[in-house]
Amino acid sequence: MTRTLLIPMALAAALAAGPAVAGCKVEYKAKQDDPLRLDYGTVELPDKACASKEAAAAALAPKLKKEGWTLLAIVSILGSN
Repeated sequence: MTRTLLIPMALAAALAAGPAVAGCKVEYKAKQDDPLRLDYGTVELPDKACASKEAAAAALAPKLKKEGWTLLAIVSILGSN
């Protein structure tokens, strides 16, 4: 099976258009099915989403879902800006 790593550009543009003040950067893994597409990305999230991987997942998963992606994992929280 071939796996393709793609960056969801629409998601990056949508998140970049959000609030200018972010609390941390989060690395994540996400997927789309049929055909399988995998993404590894970094996104800025507000302070309230930086306390734990669970909080980051709760903030990021709905945004990814709107773009047709399923969050697989929060890899790391890179810290405050």
